[in-house]
Amino acid sequence: GITAVYCKQWYQGRVREAVVSTQSTGVTVVMPVVAPIMKISQCKQMKATVVIKGETIAEAREHALTILEKEGQVYINGFDHPDIIAGQGTVGLEICGQLDNIDAIIVPVGGAGLIAGVAVAAKNMNPSIQIIGVEAARCKSFTEALKAGKPVRAANSVSLADGLAVPTVGLNAFVTAQPLVDKIITVSEKAIALSILRLVEIEKNVVEGSGVVGLAALIDGQLPELKGKRVCTILCGGNIDTTVLGRCLERGLAADHRLLSFTVVVKDAPGGMKMLTERLAESGASIKDILHERAWLLEDVFAVRVRCMVETRDADHTVEVRKTLTDNYRHVEFIGLSDASSDPNLSN
Repeated sequence: GITAVYCKQWYQGRVREAVVSTQSTGVTVVMPVVAPIMKISQCKQMKATVVIKGETIAEAREHALTILEKEGQVYINGFDHPDIIAGQGTVGLEICGQLDNIDAIIVPVGGAGLIAGVAVAAKNMNPSIQIIGVEAARCKSFTEALKAGKPVRAANSVSLADGLAVPTVGLNAFVTAQPLVDKIITVSEKAIALSILRLVEIEKNVVEGSGVVGLAALIDGQLPELKGKRVCTILCGGNIDTTVLGRCLERGLAADHRLLSFTVVVKDAPGGMKMLTERLAESGASIKDILHERAWLLEDVFAVRVRCMVETRDADHTVEVRKTLTDNYRHVEFIGLSDASSDPNLSN
């Protein structure tokens, strides 16, 4: 027979263990179309049969159950099977065994298997420890389950934390975790992108969006009560494609107010573009992309609209560059930019 495993949260180590344990039998992993290419290729390298089906994890699960019915295979839920929850609980054992006097553990939450296992292990070793769950704001399945008192289907959309985009938490996981979890919060895509950037720049670690939500909650200032305490946040997962990582880093730079995108109208005459680029250079901004458009500026045939993206040092530098542009040009439009000076948490 074949063991059918749905859910892209399944780390490759689990697939390897499943392949080894089944020996002559096989493993089928069913993933939705949004699963990272890296995860798909690594599962194939471990001799698992990979089926890509469905737009979401819920649709992938339905297809896995269809395979189960047709071929009489064994189905393993990637976050709600008791053995999976127990295995994830070893993370809590390691934290409490290796770190003394931990006040709180921050855990990413998708299907809730990880937080259930960690909560059982950690609370048994240290009943006073706080267990804090963090979800992506675009898929608040555990939050909705808490409101309803049982797992319910929650609205979800595409997120940088794709591995947490589980529309319904597992029943076993929810029942296990509910009495042990002290707090559940959600984080924005902006905070997730910034956390990926911070880990790459400062720690030299590549962590996927699903794994950084705990750090995102701290960076976003959502847990002020933990200031001065010993806190452990679990960074779980590095399954991020190179192209997606590039997008995340760019969005992180934008969230950190270190990318400035704008359009500006300059004279369509020799020296017009030169003057703009010189002013940007003098301000210390580095041009990443620049394009001039003549056809769409109908009001003035002697002017050209320039679309530009520049990189800055930090939020304060972005404010300086904006001032340079507004002081020297009448028509400047900034694209997708909030007031950097009003966002202290994301500029630190």
